[in-house]
Amino acid sequence: MSALLSPMTLRGVTLRNRIGVAPMCQYRAVDGLANDWHHVHLVSRAVGGSALVLTEATAVAPEGRISPACLGLWEDAQAEALAPTFGAIRAHGAVAGVQLAHAGRKASTAPPAEGGGPVAIGEGGWPVVGPSPVPFADDLPTPHELTTTALAGVVADFRAAAERALHAGAEAVEVHAAHGYLLHSFHSPLANRRDDAYGGDLAGRTRLTREVVAAIREVWPDHLPLLVRLSVTDWVDGGWTADEPVSLARELVPLGVDLVDCSSGGAVPGVSIPTGPGYQVPFAARIRAEASVATAAVGLITDPHQAEAIVAAGQADLVLLGRASLREPYWPQHAARALGAEARASVPTPYLRGWR
Repeated sequence: MSALLSPMTLRGVTLRNRIGVAPMCQYRAVDGLANDWHHVHLVSRAVGGSALVLTEATAVAPEGRISPACLGLWEDAQAEALAPTFGAIRAHGAVAGVQLAHAGRKASTAPPAEGGGPVAIGEGGWPVVGPSPVPFADDLPTPHELTTTALAGVVADFRAAAERALHAGAEAVEVHAAHGYLLHSFHSPLANRRDDAYGGDLAGRTRLTREVVAAIREVWPDHLPLLVRLSVTDWVDGGWTADEPVSLARELVPLGVDLVDCSSGGAVPGVSIPTGPGYQVPFAARIRAEASVATAAVGLITDPHQAEAIVAAGQADLVLLGRASLREPYWPQHAARALGAEARASVPTPYLRGWR
């Protein structure tokens, strides 16, 4: 029996295997609305056998988009646009999930294919916000420091977006608290210079994330799982320490978090990251062991035997595929063959002839 291909239950939701599609920005939305591109991109991964299919970072407010071409859930029409896609994902045996996000000081930028630079306010951009008036990079604008009143509004935006995700048919929600976006920028002393209740020590710097999680859990049903993506290290001195993400994960569990998705980096540019196959897996293993919570490993996981070993050894409960899934929507089917397991059960009937 393959560990990678065994089912996994989070609350009242059972994943058919331990393979998920990581959130990956597509930069194809208009006014935050999903379209045919998103439908084909996400549903094809469900057809391909993945158990959990997560949307790209989906903004909880217009100013929370990374770019003008990002998905959103700040309006009911955006939930209506996603509903058919979520229904199709479920129909093909996978669990549909939404990653809710606010880009913070890294917002109002052009898509990477267009250079990724700042988008001026007069050209479709908007003012950016953050924990402190510290820009992400020299060529990006200085963010407006969020007041405590504005922070309450951010929490309310996440809560309302989770309600819309539920109405659209999502069965999992992931809070994006990684990669230098708003919540992670509060975690990191590199971006957070506040001396009020949302800065200073670990409790202050993680307060906003805890408030967001608690607010979402108020409206997210008890039988559906809640995930959080963390950057577990900033990869640079002065960022948050190795022990702090573990402490935060411990505090998130009683607030209703069921799985921590372990990534890294993004707080500041120009950082040297020792990338390599499975380079972030140790982060997932440590949080799983020390915070007693299920974890997902992500980052340069490409080979079925590599993924099998991660799950079999208890380093993580789930692997999330990014680039590998972009290259091959049917990666889970190929993994089953490589591992000597039976893949036919999750192959759609019209495609069976291709797997004989």
